[in-house]
Amino acid sequence: HADHLSFASEGGMKRKRAEGKTIPGPLRPLLARPLVEIDAAAVQLWVVRETKSRPARALLGFRLLRAFLNWCAESDAYRAIARPDACKGKRTREKLGKPAAKSDALQREQLAPWFAAVRADGNPVAAAYLQTLLLTGARREELAGLRWVDVDFQWKSLRIRDKVEGERIIPLTPYVAHLLSWLPHRDRNPYVFTSTAAASGRLQEARPNHVRALKVAGLPHVTLHGLRRSFGTLSEWVEVPVGIVAQIQGHKPSAIAEKHYRVRPLDLLRLWHERIEAWLLEQAGIDFRPKEDEKPALRIVSTA
Repeated sequence: HADHLSFASEGGMKRKRAEGKTIPGPLRPLLARPLVEIDAAAVQLWVVRETKSRPARALLGFRLLRAFLNWCAESDAYRAIARPDACKGKRTREKLGKPAAKSDALQREQLAPWFAAVRADGNPVAAAYLQTLLLTGARREELAGLRWVDVDFQWKSLRIRDKVEGERIIPLTPYVAHLLSWLPHRDRNPYVFTSTAAASGRLQEARPNHVRALKVAGLPHVTLHGLRRSFGTLSEWVEVPVGIVAQIQGHKPSAIAEKHYRVRPLDLLRLWHERIEAWLLEQAGIDFRPKEDEKPALRIVSTA
């Protein structure tokens, strides 16, 4: 939804983080036309123009436009004037090409400098977020939206708001529990990864912190989603069953057996997840030995 609004925006609004005004969204020239005039020829001209300067954005914009026209075709109000076939031209799709599969991920020998640089970040919330992102394999937004009610220190579990299944329960591993227990628990703020600067009250953008850490560590560029990819890739060193990793990360089951004949309890996931975490910390040179009788204590911070 945010992408639709951004790509269709008129522009001319005052920028939030910089001087000047925003520019029109990539789809604005098309959407400024009457709906009946958004046909195959108009879409093809738009694709030719956009792919010259920003091919990746053109591909995303094309998909958003196709979704919009299909929605119009199913609406009683716009069905008679919508042209859903405008995005079906073979030449147009060939011009856009296919997105290349991304492969950015941390290698085993890169874990030590990565952890060292991230842990040295001056923002403890961002540092904890980035480490948890790698150690859980979660999507960046679903982890950023984690609330304290989703964290169970007693039964060692995390409830993740999943974009696929709605939500999933994954183990709260020892080191992640240690990281979260040191985060400020602000009254009237339900989020785990808080931000006093953001209107939402939660961490909005940890990318600058990650880019800075990569530069300090002398590592090549890895996206935040690349940390999720790293979890899945590095778990193979521990010979974890693929289905276990997929369930922790929230991937859809890819086989009949996974869909109908595998019901894994949280304890089984925890057995393997803790092995993954222990191995990652060992490769990073972090000597972490959790105490069984030590219960995490949250720091309550008043926002008054």
